[in-house]
Amino acid sequence: MAAPSAAQIEELAVTYATLILHDDNIAISAEKIEKVLGAAKVTVAPYWGGLFEKVLGGRTSKEVDDLILGGGGAGVAIAAPAAGGAAAEDAPKEEEKKEEEEEESDGEMVGGLFDF
Repeated sequence: MAAPSAAQIEELAVTYATLILHDDNIAISAEKIEKVLGAAKVTVAPYWGGLFEKVLGGRTSKEVDDLILGGGGAGVAIAAPAAGGAAAEDAPKEEEKKEEEEEESDGEMVGGLFDF
């Protein structure tokens, strides 16, 4: 396996700095990321902090968790109704059922970010 590139190492360092801020419930900003990296004596390209701030800054803790844990993104696809339109009436019921199942499974997650 090849060694990671300099850009990959920088991205990983900024990711860890961001996770430290998030874990301490500190708002994610380029300035705070740079401060954490400075304390660790890690130097990265100047655009990294701003990039992570643009993606994660201003998001709620739940939104950041969803991004980190992969819980956000895809919506529920509903098939187009046939000529009778009966499928359109059934679709919201199916969507509600899937949402309930997703809510139940959220509490069952065990482990952390670094568990393999």
